[in-house]
Amino acid sequence: MSASIVINGYLSLEEIRQGHGYPSEERFLKGPVAVIECVQGIPCNPCETACKFGALTVGEPLTNLPQLHEESCTGCGACIAQCSGLAIFVVDKTYSETEATISFPHEYFPLPEKGQEVTAVNRAGKEVGKGRILRINTSLKNDCTPVITMVIPKGMSDEVRGMKQIGRGQ
Repeated sequence: MSASIVINGYLSLEEIRQGHGYPSEERFLKGPVAVIECVQGIPCNPCETACKFGALTVGEPLTNLPQLHEESCTGCGACIAQCSGLAIFVVDKTYSETEATISFPHEYFPLPEKGQEVTAVNRAGKEVGKGRILRINTSLKNDCTPVITMVIPKGMSDEVRGMKQIGRGQ
């Protein structure tokens, strides 16, 4: 897995699915769920302590990769802003017949506005389509990391992981 990261600078969807944090398709059909794209074997567990439902565990040693217990995940998103690696997202493939939502950490200013059309990007930062901002969560619990929820075409829900910075060719 690590050779591809070195070559590309990001993980492919196939590599992420091999980890312990990608929900099953059956779980996606039940509503919002966390997607963990962490590959950093470093001492870290804020996601585990942020989840009051026990859906994320790191355990011992503290360098374990987080594991998603999809049956316990409510998709609340409390873990998103707590991940220092910006590697947790919440995907809702049940948003509508044709659309899904993705919630992601966003550390760029200016922030988008609710209802604004933005350019959706994939894990590599490449433009893959358009999205519409549904929500911007700037709660103090987020430790200064806004969490953006964007509506996207359902077919892009496994690919989109953020948005292009506003003011950069939007």
